[in-house]
Amino acid sequence: MPVRLRRRHLPSHRTRRRAVSTAVAAGLVGGTFAGLLSVTAAPGPSTAHAAPETATATSGAKAPAPQGAAKRMAAPRPPAAPKAKVRTSVVQVVAHPDDDLYFMNPDVSQSLRAGTPLTSVYLTAGESDGVNARPRDAADATADKAGYAEARQNGIRAAYAEMVTGSRTSPWERTAIPTAGGATAEMDTLRAKPQVKLVWLQLREAGSISDDRPHSLNGLWHGRIAALESQRSSGTPVAADFTYTKDQVVATIAGLLDRFRPTFVRMQDPSPGTYPETGKLRDHQDHLYGARFAQAALARYAEVPGHPHVGVQNYLGYPTTLLPHTLDPETAGAKLRTLRTYAWLDGVNDCGTVSGCGDLKVAARPAGRGWSETVRYARGTSTSWVQRGPDGALHAFSVLDGHLATWRKPADGGAWRGPTLLPGGGLDSGVTSVTRPDGRIAVYGTRTVLADGPDGYRREVVTTAQTAPDGSFGPWLSLGTPERDDADGTSDISAPAVTVDGDGRTTLLLRDSRHRLTAREQGVDGGWGPWRVLGGEDVYGDPVAATDGAGRTYVFASTPRTVLAWAGQRPGGPLAGPVRTGLPPTTLALSASPAPDGDGIRLWFRKPASGDLRSADFSGVRPVSPVMELPGGVAGFGPVSGGDGLLAVRSRTGFLATAPHGRAGAMPIWTLEGFLFSGAPDAGTDGVAAIGLDGRLHWTPAGR
Repeated sequence: MPVRLRRRHLPSHRTRRRAVSTAVAAGLVGGTFAGLLSVTAAPGPSTAHAAPETATATSGAKAPAPQGAAKRMAAPRPPAAPKAKVRTSVVQVVAHPDDDLYFMNPDVSQSLRAGTPLTSVYLTAGESDGVNARPRDAADATADKAGYAEARQNGIRAAYAEMVTGSRTSPWERTAIPTAGGATAEMDTLRAKPQVKLVWLQLREAGSISDDRPHSLNGLWHGRIAALESQRSSGTPVAADFTYTKDQVVATIAGLLDRFRPTFVRMQDPSPGTYPETGKLRDHQDHLYGARFAQAALARYAEVPGHPHVGVQNYLGYPTTLLPHTLDPETAGAKLRTLRTYAWLDGVNDCGTVSGCGDLKVAARPAGRGWSETVRYARGTSTSWVQRGPDGALHAFSVLDGHLATWRKPADGGAWRGPTLLPGGGLDSGVTSVTRPDGRIAVYGTRTVLADGPDGYRREVVTTAQTAPDGSFGPWLSLGTPERDDADGTSDISAPAVTVDGDGRTTLLLRDSRHRLTAREQGVDGGWGPWRVLGGEDVYGDPVAATDGAGRTYVFASTPRTVLAWAGQRPGGPLAGPVRTGLPPTTLALSASPAPDGDGIRLWFRKPASGDLRSADFSGVRPVSPVMELPGGVAGFGPVSGGDGLLAVRSRTGFLATAPHGRAGAMPIWTLEGFLFSGAPDAGTDGVAAIGLDGRLHWTPAGR
C-alpha cells in the first residue's frame, strides 16, 4: 500500500534529527516501512507541545477508603508534583522470563530503540519441571530446576542484548542487591547500555496454569501459605535461599519502583477472567497474581512523596490466542526473531554455561500460540478522554499514580496546564469522558479495591462530574459492577463506554466476565437504574458508544469474527440489538464518532494482521456504506481516533502518527511525532492529544 509521510521537525539535537529523518526516508523506498524499525533514537517533543508540570491539587473527587491494609495501599494522598523535568523511565513487572517478549513486545523493543531507561522485573524463576529440552527430547533429559532457571535467564539476556546492541553476546554485569522485603535479588546491567537492567526475584513458580498449587503467588495472595520459597538459578550472585511473606513481596516490588523511579509501568492483566463452563482461568495463575502483587506495590509506592508521576499499561496474555492478530507481518517477524534468540534455536553455546543459552521448551514453537503476531492492551483503549467546555476550554483526563489526572487548555489559545491529580486512588488505567447537555463534564472508569481478606479484591465502575460547567469535580460515585464476586470471573470487566442522548439520559456500557454487554442507565433526574444484560456472545475488548446529530444512541462491541451493534431508533428510545453487522473481523479496538454529515455514526477499526485502517458508516444497527479502506497507512496497532478532519494512530514505530482526513478515498499525509505514548490518542477539531510515557500530555495542534 503506498504511503505518503512527512516527519515533523521537532526541536532536538541536530545530528539526531538528521539521523532519524534519514532512516525514515530509507524505510519508505518501495512503499515499505522497513527503515522505521531501525530507528535507534527518537527526538523528543518540543516543550511547546507538552503540558508543563504544575502543582497537584488536593481537593475534588474523593473515593471511599477501603478497609484494613488496603486503606494504606488503595487510597493514598496525591503526591506533590515533581519540580524538575522528568526523564522517561520504564519498569516492566512480569511473572516469568519470556512474558515480556511474548505479551509486551513490540512495545519493549520500541522503548529500547528510543534509548529509554528500562528495567524488567521477573517475579518467579520460571523453573517449571526443570527440564530444558525440546518436547521430543524431554523424556531423556535430566530435571534441574536451578539449571533451567539459569537457561531462561541466559535466553532473556541474549534477547535483550540483541534488541539493544544487535549482538546477543553483549556482556552483562550480574550483581546481588538487597530488597525492601529483607532478602536479595539479582540485578543484571547491560554493559554497552547500562540504562537497561534485568531484576530477578527468583520466587518459586506455580508450575501449572490453573491447577491447585498452594505454594505459589496464588496461594500466597490468598493466605493459604504464610511465605513463598525462593528458587535460585545456577550461577546467580544471590548467595542464600530465602522466603517472602505476602507483605514482603509487595514491599520488594514497591522498593524496586522507588529505586528505578519509573514514569511508566508495564504489567500483566490482573483480571483475565475464567471459562464459565469449567471455572478454569483464561490466563496463567502466575500472570494473574503476579499482576495483583504489582498493583498492590504500585498503590503503596503512590504514597512515597516526590516520585515522578506513574502511568500503567496492562497486557493481555494467553487469551490473545483465540483473537485476531494485531501486528503487521514485518513487526511480527521482528518479534519472532527475538523469540527465536530466547529459544536458543541454533544451539550454539556462546553463553559459557552448561545449563544452556536459552529456553529449549519453546524451541519447537517459538511463536507460542499466535503470540508473536499480537500485542493487546487489556485496558486503556478509549479515544474519548478530551472534552470541550462551554467556554471553549479543552479538558483532558488520564490516570497517574492511580488517581484521575486532569489538564486544562484555556479557550484563548494558551498552553495546557496540568496534571492536577484528584483525591481517590485505585483507578485502573483508561478513562472515558462525556459532556452533559448542561455543559458539565463527567468522567468514568474502573477502580480496583484492595481490601483485607481473600475476598477483598474487586473492581467496580466509578464516576465523577463537575459541580458546574468548567468547575471543580465532585465526589466519586461507585456504580458497582455486574459481577457476582471476584472468584466467579476474576473481576473481568471492560472499561466503560458512555453516551448521552438528546434527552440527557446517560447510558453506561460494560462487558462482563461472561463476555456479554451489560448496561446501567441514568435518567434525567440523576438516578441510576440497575445493571441489566444487553446480550451478545464472545464480546471482547472495550465497547464504544456515540450519539449522532439527531441524538440517537449507538453502541458497538467486537467479537473475534465481526462487530455487534445496538442502536436507538429515536432520542431516548431503547437500544435495539445485538445485531451482527456483517463487518469483517477487526483487531477488536474500535472508536466511534458522529458521521461527517451529522447523520449516523462512523466506526473506525483496523484490519487484522496488517495495521491497515478501515471505517464504515451506520444509521441504525446496519452499515449504510461499504467498508472503506483508507489508502496509505503507517501500520501499528490499537484504536484509530478519527473525526473532525483529523486522524491519529499508533504507528509501527510506536510513535504517534497524525494526518488530516478529508474526502473519502484521499491519500492521507502522515506525520510522525517523535515520542512514544500510552493508551490511545484523542483527535479533535483543534488537534491531537496523547499521554507520553513520561506522564505528560503531548499536544499536536491541527494544521501544523
